[in-house]
Order: sequence, then structure tokens, then C-alpha cells
Amino acid sequence: MLATFCVRLALGLLASLLFLSPKQLHPRFFRTHCLTALALLAGATFAGWKEAPLWERTALAVAAVLALLAALSWTLDPAPGGRALVIVTALTAAFSLWRPGDWRAPAYFVADLTSAAFLGASLTAMLIGHSYLISPGMALTPLMRLLAALFVTVLLRAIVSGAGLWCWTVEVGSVNLNDEAVLWLPVRWLAGIIAPLGFGWMAYASARIRSTQSATGILYVVVVCGFLGELMSLLLTRQTGWPL
Repeated sequence: MLATFCVRLALGLLASLLFLSPKQLHPRFFRTHCLTALALLAGATFAGWKEAPLWERTALAVAAVLALLAALSWTLDPAPGGRALVIVTALTAAFSLWRPGDWRAPAYFVADLTSAAFLGASLTAMLIGHSYLISPGMALTPLMRLLAALFVTVLLRAIVSGAGLWCWTVEVGSVNLNDEAVLWLPVRWLAGIIAPLGFGWMAYASARIRSTQSATGILYVVVVCGFLGELMSLLLTRQTGWPL
């Protein structure tokens, strides 16, 4: 479970870079993102080394090496091949999330991708907010773009989780629902879906009036709620067999 969460977060961070322009953000932002992804992918490799099949361990190791190369690329000017390396690293990390041999593999994979997108958008938006402390005159475009991505990814996450919940209730019947899973479902939805939408709107309202420090503080809460909701989702998936 920990390995899956780390890969999702690394994938989301890398994918978020594709929505940003080096002309609006300093290259060190891209380099730091790649290094963070490297640490997460390395952690996922070690965490899942005993249980993961050989192809998955290989994919994670290759993705970690590619993340290192991407980070090295962003130390140079004008980052030769940096964006291409980010794309290849993200695709390799996404490949490691596929679960062959399981008829629910497409549902799990879609859940992994939407979770990665949500985690990456929320954390990247918060980190962009910190950039305004260093460069207060920086354009608001990167932050507003990631806030828009945040809303889209939360809605996609709600659709995927709702579909998984419906499939689970059809499979087991509403009168036979696992009591423990039912207990944690409200927490998962309140913390992982509803709270990010509400706080995300507050961050957007703050960013519109260029109160970037307030927006950054609110995005901290979004990140914490997102982490809690996605970890809870992984626990529920393990209990129920469906991406909730």
C-alpha cells in the first residue's frame, strides 16, 4: 500500500510539470520536483521489493534512474531533454501500477491515475504558492492553472470512487456491507473529496485577489486532506476489492 501511494504521488508530481512553463517558474522548481519523484520512486522500490513481481521492480528502478536524469537535465540551461525525460519517467511509473491477471485491473489503473493526478495537482499548487515568497512579482498563471487542475482531478476522483462504491454495493448487497468499511467511507469522502473542493475554492478566491500566502496556507490543508483521503481509499480498496 505504501509503495502504491509513493508511486501515485511521484507520478502526479511529474505529470503536473507538463502544465507548467519554465518561462514562468525557475528551473530549480522542476529540478526539485524530479528529485522528489526520485526519492518517492526509490522508496516505493524498496518498500515493495519483496512482494512486487520482477517486471514491476524493474519498472520502478528504471523510473527512478530516469527521474535522476531529468533532475540533472534541469540543472543545465536550457534543460536539454528535460520535458521529454519527465514524460518518459511518468509513463514508466504509470506502467508499474498496472496489475496484470486481475479482471479489475482497468478499474484499479484508472483509480491509480486519477489519484496520482489529484495528489500531484494539490501538492504542486501548494509548492507553487511558496514560490511567491521568493518571487512576489511572479505571474499568477501557474497557480491558477494548477488550481483548475485540482478541481478537475477532484471531480474525476469522485466519479471513479463513486463508480467503485456502486459496484461494491451491487456485488455484496447493501444489507451485507462490511461494518468497518462503512465506518470509514464517510471519512474517506469528507476528507478526500468534499474538503479539497471546499478548501480549493477558498484558495482560488484568495489567489484571485493575489493573496498568495493565504492561498498557500489553505492548500496545505488541501494536501493534508488529500493524503488522508487517498490513504483511506487504499485501505478500503484492500478490504473491499474495489477502488473506493
